[in-house]
Amino acid sequence: MSKRPALALAAGAALFLLAAPAVPAAAAPHDTVAVDPQESVTVDPTGRIAEDGTVTLTGTYRCVENTGPAFVSASVSHSSTSSSISPSSVTVVQGVGGTIAVCDGAKHRWENTSTPSPAIAPGRVSVEATVTELRFHGILPLPRFHAVQRHEVTLKKD
Repeated sequence: MSKRPALALAAGAALFLLAAPAVPAAAAPHDTVAVDPQESVTVDPTGRIAEDGTVTLTGTYRCVENTGPAFVSASVSHSSTSSSISPSSVTVVQGVGGTIAVCDGAKHRWENTSTPSPAIAPGRVSVEATVTELRFHGILPLPRFHAVQRHEVTLKKD
């Protein structure tokens, strides 16, 4: 690789890291982090698992002043054994769908559904929901976080 493309790649990566707003990574369960006090995201205390393993999570969100596309995403963290040979427990984080967000200042419901692999068992899991907007700076889309919440959820069979 010549020097010019390598320098452009490094500069783009640095710009991305500097322009993305900081979201506290160590927020405690049930914490909500919002850039604007008018913005929020919640996770309902109960989620669903269908017979085929499809997980459905729900909640509410409110966001304001978006200029680019915005989304509500969710992820599930749960313990899983890493293998049958070494039965140590590891934490697995899996995405559970995404929903287009309308940032008009009103409170809206969200519902995300997906079939994670490996399958998730019913019981307690940690869920993180995030309202994120993609703002374009030139041709580069950069994330703007409107709100984040981590919450313990009980997944129940449908």
